[in-house]
Amino acid sequence: MRIAFAGTPEFALPAFAALTTHHQVVGVLTQPDRPQGRGRKLTDGPVKAAALAAHLPLAQPQSLKGEAGRAPLAAWNPDVLVVVAYGLILPAEVLRLPRLGCVNIHASLLPRWRGAAPIQRAILAGDPESGVSIMQMDSGLDTGPVLLQRRCAISRDYTGGRLHDELSVLGATALLAALDGLERGSLTGVPQPQQGATYAAKIDKAESRIDWRRDALDIERQVRAFNPWPVAETTLEGEQLRIFAARAESSSFETLNTPKSFDPGSIISVQDDYMRVACGTGTLAVTQVQRPGRRPMPVPDFSHSLTLIGRRLG
Repeated sequence: MRIAFAGTPEFALPAFAALTTHHQVVGVLTQPDRPQGRGRKLTDGPVKAAALAAHLPLAQPQSLKGEAGRAPLAAWNPDVLVVVAYGLILPAEVLRLPRLGCVNIHASLLPRWRGAAPIQRAILAGDPESGVSIMQMDSGLDTGPVLLQRRCAISRDYTGGRLHDELSVLGATALLAALDGLERGSLTGVPQPQQGATYAAKIDKAESRIDWRRDALDIERQVRAFNPWPVAETTLEGEQLRIFAARAESSSFETLNTPKSFDPGSIISVQDDYMRVACGTGTLAVTQVQRPGRRPMPVPDFSHSLTLIGRRLG
């Protein structure tokens, strides 16, 4: 099939690689270059870099609402447009342009977690599983018929980054299966049910601040969901402290070993590889932290330079 590809960040790369291996990619749409880093230098996005390396036709329109922005796509005359984390709204004119329409990889089991941040929201909510949905796009926000889904369990070892990477690869293999079914006419989209629909709002940096009055397991999920971005954070005597890894301790352990007099955020003890922090309910074993201007470090290294027991976070 003649396939046009629309994507921008790293999440889209496995799907892009799979398409260039198994299909004819006739052109690539990606967002305009954005300033990056401390120098705010314009930098190629991951999909743009991959497209240039593959010597594929490339377009970076500011919008697809006007004829000028849609002109490259129309000239490529694709059978289908594959969209993976592109970041621009597709108007009705674009949705109708390819013969087989527009197909999207969405990183959730639709209709759960429609929207911008399905990976982090699934971890924050304590969902036992996530997955990818290959969807035939319509004019709504992630509301189109689902062609197929693939599932993956979310264990307590999963950070937002690990789930991101796993779903990007899972999405690439699912995409190939869906395109094969579309091409043969053996696969049709199933309308999404209204029941169970939820919205995954874009992550706000303010959500990274830890409220130690919350349950320890909720804080653990916050730490995992926001690694590698925006990273859960607190303060220690007025200085920012980012927390990259932590685990809620079992209820039996905390019942036997946690005095009830500790205020939430209090550092109760420092063990071989973690520090125990009192929460509103339960305790959190914090294992990796980062001080301003320094690299992330294991708690034993952090504790060598500071007396931590009895201090309070937040």
